[in-house]
Amino acid sequence: MGCAGCSIHKENGQSAGCRSSGTCGTNGCNRLNTYDWVSTMELWDVEPFDIVEVSFKNGARKAFFRNPAHAQVMTGDFVVVETTSGYDVGRITLSGELVRLQMKRKRVNEESILHNVLRKANTRDLEKLDEARKLEDSTMVKARVISRTLGLDMKIGDVEFQGDKRKATFYYTADGRVDFRELIRHFAKDFRVKIEMRQIGARQESARIGGIGSCGRELCCSTWLTDFKSVSTAAARYQNLAINQAKLSGQCGRLKCCLNYELDLYMEAVDLFPNNADRLKTREGTATLFKTDIFRQLMYYSLDQDGARGKVVALSPAAVREIKAMNDKGELPPDLMDHQISIPSKTAGNEEEEMDFESVNDVLELPAEKRKKKKNKRKRGDGQGQQGQQQQRREERPREERPPVQGNTDQKSSNDRRSGGGGGNRNKRRNRPPRKGGDNQKKE
Repeated sequence: MGCAGCSIHKENGQSAGCRSSGTCGTNGCNRLNTYDWVSTMELWDVEPFDIVEVSFKNGARKAFFRNPAHAQVMTGDFVVVETTSGYDVGRITLSGELVRLQMKRKRVNEESILHNVLRKANTRDLEKLDEARKLEDSTMVKARVISRTLGLDMKIGDVEFQGDKRKATFYYTADGRVDFRELIRHFAKDFRVKIEMRQIGARQESARIGGIGSCGRELCCSTWLTDFKSVSTAAARYQNLAINQAKLSGQCGRLKCCLNYELDLYMEAVDLFPNNADRLKTREGTATLFKTDIFRQLMYYSLDQDGARGKVVALSPAAVREIKAMNDKGELPPDLMDHQISIPSKTAGNEEEEMDFESVNDVLELPAEKRKKKKNKRKRGDGQGQQGQQQQRREERPREERPPVQGNTDQKSSNDRRSGGGGGNRNKRRNRPPRKGGDNQKKE
């Protein structure tokens, strides 16, 4: 099922819009698309509704406009609508009675709709809109450079030009309040259009940009999700999920909205389990709850023995309530094994499970892994490394061909000691005159 752009607008036998020929997974070329099923049934409204929903920039923004009778437009048409400053070009996504339901859901009053649909967009209007869309990427890059130069703590996520290129809306995210009065002056000077700054949240930013989630599908916020409910870590705890910030966070940096989808079902299932049953007392010791299987309706307890985890027993919620009632009366069951539930295995009886693949344990024999011995290389500086290499090459030569070493005092002193002049050379290294009369002579 495709959108109106695939079913109505045809160009040379090919579908317009996203060119998916009606096989798109979101049922429309627009983000946050609403399928107008009434318009495809060729039914006339008994009570006509003169307000239509218009989408701008492929569903990034939607607004309601009054549709006069002389405009003669329908769902899927590109129209020119009036704004507070000039005109804009958009596409009608809903018309008729469905608009009334949409306005009721978004809590929009009919009396607040002041702007009208002017006419159906012509070729020149669509060309001008395409020119405006091509300016948005370069404008956003330049706007980010200006904001970074001014040292503002903000991030410009998207830029939207009006259809007549007279106005540009800059969507930004910031942690706190931003004084962008100087920024607007620079924008008006460089871009020469009317500037509007609009602050959005992190989730609204990801909805405008779009992307692919960890599930492999398009982001919910950019396809169908319009109202963002608060998500807390309690939703993950009810579902027995590990509190891992990296896995629980979406591309917006907040907790994933899909944590709330199955939360009601988990909360109903958790109510079937007893409360305050983390520890059960028996004659053998205290059993501690360490896992709850909501789908199988099982609670796993481990018997603490000498500070370590002992055998694991699977109990049903009814058995846990019975043992808990005995503990409240001061009674201790002899063992938890009497209340244990046998978990059926995949194998029937004592028969081994048949494998649908051939075992190669006794067929293939892998060679032993050869590990290279690591050489302990001493870290040396550049100068010491070069001297070490020169010393190694010098020792490999015969004694007669070895050149004298220059710049190495220790090597030179060792050569002098071999020739018998070690004392004088050692005294020169210490920068003092040699002694007279030998080493055994007393100082005067």
